[in-house]
Amino acid sequence: MNLNLFFIYIKVPLWLNNLLVLGIYRTFAWVVSVMLPPMAIFFPIFTLLEDGGYLPRICFNLDHVFKKACCHGKQALTMCMGFGCNAAGVIACRIIESPRERLIAIVTNNFVPCNGRFPTLIALSMVFVGVSFSSATSSIIAALMVVVLVLIGIGITLLTSYALSKTILRGMPSSFTLELPPYRRPQLGRVLYTSIIDRTMFVLGRAITVAIPAGAITYILGNIIIGDISILAHAANFLNPFAKMIGLEGFILIAFILGFPANEIVLPILLMAYLSKGSMLQFESIDQLREILLNNGWTYLTLINTMLFSLLHFPCATTVWTIKKETGSIKWTLLSVLMPTVIAIIICFCTAKIYRLF
Repeated sequence: MNLNLFFIYIKVPLWLNNLLVLGIYRTFAWVVSVMLPPMAIFFPIFTLLEDGGYLPRICFNLDHVFKKACCHGKQALTMCMGFGCNAAGVIACRIIESPRERLIAIVTNNFVPCNGRFPTLIALSMVFVGVSFSSATSSIIAALMVVVLVLIGIGITLLTSYALSKTILRGMPSSFTLELPPYRRPQLGRVLYTSIIDRTMFVLGRAITVAIPAGAITYILGNIIIGDISILAHAANFLNPFAKMIGLEGFILIAFILGFPANEIVLPILLMAYLSKGSMLQFESIDQLREILLNNGWTYLTLINTMLFSLLHFPCATTVWTIKKETGSIKWTLLSVLMPTVIAIIICFCTAKIYRLF
């Protein structure tokens, strides 16, 4: 690595070299490499549909469905934006005029999987599917598993929106009066500026800001040894009883906790912990990932609950930061973190109970 050689050349101490390169730089590079390609594809297409006058028709047509969940039809657009990034989805909630319905959309946007969680969901869906099906059908079955998870996320979004509107955010749904704009030819310059500068680079900048300290912390926890094992392993052993109760295990739970700054680093942290390495790792193939997980006691229950927890758990730090900026309230920010976490734990607990019964 050229950066590593540069630090050696200027005689940076080895511990600082490893912290900067294997901890901070590797996390930075991982977040950028995973986040940037899908956002660079998703946001321009989304902005193209928006500028062409198609998206207002989508939320107008879906308003009746969202009214049944006591929320606003424009929440359909904020959910769609959440597929690119939940932080961008939260910002998009500004289009909802009603403060109450805007809060509902903000608090529940996390249940839509963003591009930081999609790589984990896709990789895990391929891991065990490849064992049970032929190569010709495994990719189709894996894709169907991801689609089912997305539908579960949408369903839970609507259910929690309904529950919030009947409890702490009670109120009547607002009327939706919208003068549909005519279809028009998108302006290429506006589409590129809005999608790349206002959305992609803005979200990426916030993600990098919170991911860089996370890389340093993760590296330190994985390299400070107490007794015969690292602090990371001690933390995983402490969490293991609770994690087993909800169908996971300690290293999985600690990977999600340390992956709070960016969902993209959850799987690399998990591999680092399983292989007892001092820095985050990338798997070379699905077969290699499958072998590592099987060697560490993964079952179908572990797979299903890890995917469910990945789908439903607390939002990343970038999204939490954005929620605080948009709501100006610590109370709603905490609710946005605690509510999905509790829901994820309850669903994983119920899944584990059902699995163990049969």
